[in-house]
Amino acid sequence: MSKYDYSRLQNGSDIRGVAIDGVAGEEVNLDAEAAERIAKGFLYYLVIHTGKPASELTISVGRDPRLSGPALAESFFRALAPYGCRILDAGLCSTPAMFMSTLFKEYRCDGAVMITASHLPFNRNGFKFFDRAGGLNKGDITDILTFAESDSILNSLRPSAKKEPEAISLLDTYASYLRGLITNGVDNGDNPLSGMKITVDAGNGSGGFFAEKVLSPLGADVSSSQFLDPDGRFPNHAPNPEDKSAMASICQRVKESSSDLGLIFDTDVDRSSAVDENGKEISRNGIVAMAAALIADEYPKTTVVTDSITSRQLTEFLEDDLHLSHLRFKRGYKNVINKAKELNDAGTDCQLAIETSGHAAYKENYFLDDGAYLAVKIVIRAAKLYRQGEGISALIRRLKTPAESTEIRLPIRAEDFSDYGDRIISQLKILFGDGQVKGASLEEPNYEGIRVNFRTPSVNGWMLLRKSLHDPIMPLNIESDDEGGVEEIRKVLRPLLTCWEDLDTGKL
Repeated sequence: MSKYDYSRLQNGSDIRGVAIDGVAGEEVNLDAEAAERIAKGFLYYLVIHTGKPASELTISVGRDPRLSGPALAESFFRALAPYGCRILDAGLCSTPAMFMSTLFKEYRCDGAVMITASHLPFNRNGFKFFDRAGGLNKGDITDILTFAESDSILNSLRPSAKKEPEAISLLDTYASYLRGLITNGVDNGDNPLSGMKITVDAGNGSGGFFAEKVLSPLGADVSSSQFLDPDGRFPNHAPNPEDKSAMASICQRVKESSSDLGLIFDTDVDRSSAVDENGKEISRNGIVAMAAALIADEYPKTTVVTDSITSRQLTEFLEDDLHLSHLRFKRGYKNVINKAKELNDAGTDCQLAIETSGHAAYKENYFLDDGAYLAVKIVIRAAKLYRQGEGISALIRRLKTPAESTEIRLPIRAEDFSDYGDRIISQLKILFGDGQVKGASLEEPNYEGIRVNFRTPSVNGWMLLRKSLHDPIMPLNIESDDEGGVEEIRKVLRPLLTCWEDLDTGKL
């Protein structure tokens, strides 16, 4: 048995761990040794999947501004150098730009790694991996970690003439690419954004380049932007478009500055949300509706794959107003992306896979979840509407919202929390499926947990109970079209869930 156990570092299709000690008693489990072995595991993965010897591979390495990023990057460089592969040091970068390093003619990397832990606290860090086909899947990450644990596999890598890392300006190349998309899309000369005021909130992550290197050179006034300077302590707010204080901050900034548009990114810029000209947030169901509205005319009747917690009102907007098809699938950005690819392979046109978290992946953009690409598409449409005297809110004006919504996270205390969660869901399916709860019916088809529709004289809403992707938690989402409906649904659920002794229903 290996003396290493890196499986605990796997978080779906990412690797994440504690990289800085002394925080809330958390022990470091992503140290230099782990990073070096994982780097070699990735190298071995690329050797197998490309058929090339290590000495003929090109690998790019980039990072977000986390405090532990430079040291982890050095660990990667130190691990890869003895094998003769070409190592490109992208420095501060974004996750989507790292994937594009496998496609841009200037680099044509065989593989890329982004050192990031997305929106997690500053003491965490991790890795996201890419090859030319896109982001690696959960099974690929399992393989890399298995390779990293094996001395015999890592010793099978053949050393070659040592190569030191080469610094590259990948973020500049990527910004130039994005500027070209806007220039071509707006078709209004060299300054297509002239006259527009756009507020960018990078949350002190990697996204400040979007204001400075993309929007400003095209004529936009970005003077109202905030938290553009990279700072791995994230001193102002969590770098997360889903964070309420982060969204409130940019909404207030847009209102104060009378901006035409606001854009907010997460740490590594694979997610984004927006704020309209009135200072109203465009997030969760709103950002899904916006992303779909941007392609509805170009791809009529296409299918939009979303995660499981989207509202009825979103479905109505997508299908009745935009005349698209909506497939509500599972949580997890790789889940929705892979489902979209599966649909296309089976002959169903699907141009967009998007989570309410802000992970948006367009088929036209390699199904890469890219917050900056979504922002570009929003900016292009906003610029056209600006010339017509309208704001971006016009695109989703007909999107309705529920009267009430909430998410309650119910911890599971059972040791085998996954099995325990499955048992709860199975029991609820029997209860609701047999019609034992008046006015309630199972949503079909449903691909995650249990989703129940409630239609009574006092309640018109729904609930979704599912297992967390990685943690001993059962998230419960409830929405109601009527005031007081959420509490009515909670009353129905309490006796059905409090009987499970190892489910903490205190917040229900």
